[in-house]
Amino acid sequence: MPSFARLLGGARDGEARVGVFVDGPNVLRDDFDVDLDDVREAAAEYGPLARTNLYLDENAPAGLIQAAEARGFAVITTSGDVDVKLAVDATAAAAEGNIDTLVVVSRDTDFKPVLEAAAARGLNTVAVAPGEHGRSDALRNAAQDAITLG
Repeated sequence: MPSFARLLGGARDGEARVGVFVDGPNVLRDDFDVDLDDVREAAAEYGPLARTNLYLDENAPAGLIQAAEARGFAVITTSGDVDVKLAVDATAAAAEGNIDTLVVVSRDTDFKPVLEAAAARGLNTVAVAPGEHGRSDALRNAAQDAITLG
């Protein structure tokens, strides 16, 4: 079955450029057992990955950072709230036209306005939840498509 993004069409070359923004502290928890390879694979269903950002706080273990980088993620660490940096970067990517599909991996309803702003600019939007227990109905409803991992 074709994905929602493929049904809508994509970038000028026929493939939607996908930006993936992962809320690390919110989804990389023992309760969810999220595999970053699964995140990449799910997002790649919507087209070529143009950006794969993983946001972590400054206390993130070095092993996690190395593992994420080995899987092709750009790791952004912040001393403040991860949510703010992720929201600003995702909104900027949508506004700058660098991506055609915005994928937000989180269970935090704070990202609902980010998905809505991207959709208003004509982007395809996808909310990825770390599992049934971690799914946010508000995010799922704000996005045009939703994926639940695991």
